[in-house]
Amino acid sequence: MTDIDAPVTSMEVDATAAHHAPGSSPENPAPTTTSLHALTPLAAAALLAACGGGGGGDGGSTPEAPAVVGIVDFPTSGFTHSNSTNDAEAARFLQQAQFSSTKAEITELRGMSYAQWLANQFANYRGITGWNWLEARGYGAVDTNSYFFNHYPADFMIWNQLLSSHDMMRKRVALALSEFFVSSLASAEFTWRAHAYASWWDTLARNAFGNYRQLLEDVTLHPAMGYFLNTKGNQKENTSTGRVPDENYAREVMQLFTIGVYNLNLDGTVQTSGGLPVESYTQADVTGLARVFTGYDFDTSDGIRHTVPGQSYTIESRLFAGKRMSFNANRHSNLEARFLGTTVPANTPGATALRMALDTLFNHPNAGPFFARQMIQRLVTSDPSPAYVARVAARFNDNGAGERGDLKAVWVAILLDDEARGPATLQSTTFGKLREPMLRFIQWARTFGATSAAGSWKIFELNNTATQLGQSPLRSPSVFNFFRPGYVPPGTALSASGATAPEFQLVNESTVGGYLNFMQGVIERGINCPNPGVPYAAWNNYAYDVQANYTTELALVADATALVNHVCLVLAADQISSTSRQVMVDALNATPVTTASTQTVKLRRVWAAILMVMASPEYLIQK
Repeated sequence: MTDIDAPVTSMEVDATAAHHAPGSSPENPAPTTTSLHALTPLAAAALLAACGGGGGGDGGSTPEAPAVVGIVDFPTSGFTHSNSTNDAEAARFLQQAQFSSTKAEITELRGMSYAQWLANQFANYRGITGWNWLEARGYGAVDTNSYFFNHYPADFMIWNQLLSSHDMMRKRVALALSEFFVSSLASAEFTWRAHAYASWWDTLARNAFGNYRQLLEDVTLHPAMGYFLNTKGNQKENTSTGRVPDENYAREVMQLFTIGVYNLNLDGTVQTSGGLPVESYTQADVTGLARVFTGYDFDTSDGIRHTVPGQSYTIESRLFAGKRMSFNANRHSNLEARFLGTTVPANTPGATALRMALDTLFNHPNAGPFFARQMIQRLVTSDPSPAYVARVAARFNDNGAGERGDLKAVWVAILLDDEARGPATLQSTTFGKLREPMLRFIQWARTFGATSAAGSWKIFELNNTATQLGQSPLRSPSVFNFFRPGYVPPGTALSASGATAPEFQLVNESTVGGYLNFMQGVIERGINCPNPGVPYAAWNNYAYDVQANYTTELALVADATALVNHVCLVLAADQISSTSRQVMVDALNATPVTTASTQTVKLRRVWAAILMVMASPEYLIQK
């Protein structure tokens, strides 16, 4: 294995600016003194130095086969790097394009070009949907478990989708989209919320390799978004009462989902006039656009009502949670609507008005660079160069065949760009991104073959900052995601240059300590799930149901150098310096392990190696 002796970057220094604080959770208590045996004193010292402080379980399958997309169906010309020349390059690509880079996945990629691998992903089966997984687990039942009022089935669903589904690139892209088109389960307080968010996830996954325009429409009319940003129940103006259309979605669809607040050049830089940024929309635009988003509500037209056992009330069928919102013309504004240079004439039918509005947003010159920059941030680097943004935005504007908004072309442009693939950025002190906490956890699970023995994947939300990850999929605290795309960490080496590093908005002493304690417990024992044999949240009979498989690592355990090199490759794409590796090897060798050692002793060495890598600043910053 080749060492990469890259200097510790300014991002890596900032990644370790917090201290290791203790914490625990009901599912994964903080390690006690007896569980710290995985680290010898030397290993513990190495860990502190690195920290900067002193497959299975699909739950059934109903595969959906999209039309096969051949390699000729998306443009790959103009990219310098066509294939990986070594395992580290392959691992780097895979860690940007999906969640993991196991030896098997590296070998598969090395046998083909990047373009062919991408074509295979675009044609991949989606497997069981989130909605169908809930149904297969019995969460559609109307019984005394009151699934229709609970959030946790959606948590189990999304962890199952992220940790065990086979079409990893689709799921990786869908997760990135969920942080752009934000709708949060955390604030969902309506019946069948878990099903609505399973459908929401399925919508993102279904459109992941489609067209941005279709995705924008599906997002706009989805019941989860309708509830989250008040399109549900939004009514036309009433002069007698003073009611006006709710402006929440109109504002956010412009500010966050399509064009942003300032006019942009193709490269994402802000246009100015007289030294001041030019605003992309005004309050008048918001008011006009809000009229378009009136008249929509949950589609409960099937009229089905379920009797709830032991209760005097009934509830509606869950089917509305998976359908577009319905339109009621009597509640829709018939006034003229003007916004962004478009005029929707008075008395325009609702469907036509919506099409005109979404077409206006989709065709706005900001849409390409605004979307491109944030997707580069999610997959490759936090502060992409204007040239990188311009190249991706150009593919958004025209995929090479005259189509605008082709998401396949966007992913190809992001992942095959020279800044993503070339060796120069590996040596840069500003290139790369802080790995999001939930992505680190997902990577651990995918890399080391974590499975749910019961197939239940009973992992609850992991948002606790002191004892868990401080982040959980589909549970953003607000429409502004977990972090802002323009966030610059104050008081750091990045702030002097104004470099954006969004994920650092999650970093503080509590989150760093919470992550390390959480991962130490997870690496050793897995996830402690309440009664994994039943679907409901029974708070008894806890068992470590979700656990990793370290067979590959155990085969290397007698050779500390080989073990560390292997973990550095599969987790960090060999982006761990030889100096850091030697510290890890020395720490492991402080407790001798041979092929004759007990399984427990061997496992302790494996756990320590993984934890040291996942705690190191060179791992935390993905390049």
